[in-house]
Amino acid sequence: MARFALNRILWTLPVFWLVITVTFVLIQVTPGSPWDAFNAANGGRLSPDLRPTWERQHGLDKPVAQQYVNYIVNSARFQFGESYTQQGQTVIERIMEGFPYSARIGVYALVLAAIIGVPLGVIAALKQNTMVDYVSLFFATVGATVPSFVIGFFMLAFFGVRLNWVPILWTDWRNYILPVVVLGIGTSAFIARLTRASILEITRQDYVRTARAKGLPERTVTMRHILRNGLIPVVTIMGPALAALITGTIIIENVFGVPGMGYLYIQSIGARDYPVIMGTTLFYTFFIVLGNMLVDLTYGVLDPRIKAS
Repeated sequence: MARFALNRILWTLPVFWLVITVTFVLIQVTPGSPWDAFNAANGGRLSPDLRPTWERQHGLDKPVAQQYVNYIVNSARFQFGESYTQQGQTVIERIMEGFPYSARIGVYALVLAAIIGVPLGVIAALKQNTMVDYVSLFFATVGATVPSFVIGFFMLAFFGVRLNWVPILWTDWRNYILPVVVLGIGTSAFIARLTRASILEITRQDYVRTARAKGLPERTVTMRHILRNGLIPVVTIMGPALAALITGTIIIENVFGVPGMGYLYIQSIGARDYPVIMGTTLFYTFFIVLGNMLVDLTYGVLDPRIKAS
């Protein structure tokens, strides 16, 4: 198991290198410069004579190739630089300001999605072609097809503006409710559809029919044979789903004014804050890679044959 885990960890290194390279290239070819954005943020009052000094301070006066190599080296040391827009704040400090908000929303949303999606999918599969199945399929289809930001705007207008149940501005714990519900609905719909399809496939397997032919109680067949194997695909998407939710859904965070990772990412792109853009992208990548790696390790526990592959 240790060798299996080490192999998966080593495979993450090329992923991080590729993400750094692609993001760095995209930043360089994007129109505009950090100085222009910084000057605009200060009302355009800064003297052009300050530009060489400002660029030298942030290492932007060096050739692009050298900037790239320097960033690779510094990233390997977990040194991601300072923000251009927030003087004196490191990239890690800026990320840690927004991450707790995104993390809470992501974890709560995934828990809500699992609580709704898994039972709904299991019941729909076990009650195939009944009213329960049709209702769950309708919910899953609507939840998966309607864009989350549309649901978000509707809920914000109804519960926030019309009923005034939650504050519009970010003030207290009530602001978490709507983003969690919106993200949880979309994710639970996907989980329900996947769970239903997986359970239906497992129920048609020979070993399930054999277990029933032996006279095992239906509860034992369901718990020991159907659910244990049918939920493996659900486990597969849980890792990436948690990573995506924790790191923040950019549109939803901006809809509800969440001061989290999504808001920081949009803000840094608009300000051409290169270190924050790079650092936030790597932070996203870390959680996505971690989620997929945890899925691989979970697979290795559930099915020992995978460790030999």
